[in-house]
Amino acid sequence: MLLHYNSGAFCMPRALVLIDTHFYSAEEVLQELRACEEVQEAFMVTGVYDIVAKVEGKTFDSLVDIINRRIKRLFQVQETLSMIIVESEKTAQEQENNAIMV
Repeated sequence: MLLHYNSGAFCMPRALVLIDTHFYSAEEVLQELRACEEVQEAFMVTGVYDIVAKVEGKTFDSLVDIINRRIKRLFQVQETLSMIIVESEKTAQEQENNAIMV
């Protein structure tokens, strides 16, 4: 398993994916996303996009594959915008845990 290096720690690559759905289909897409094991969290939101999903892959390539082959191909998904997470609270907690283990 290939992990990326992030702020002094190795961690699984993650992304936030903003999802625009077809009219009145956000709930259906949200249920499909929550059934996907790589989707850590998914929320219905207001604004330009209908859903925000937090996705994790085993490698960067698998993360891209999940976004391109699973999320973008869901029937009611109209458009997506993906943002790779480079730093997060979880990453800071992982660093602290790694320091304690040493």
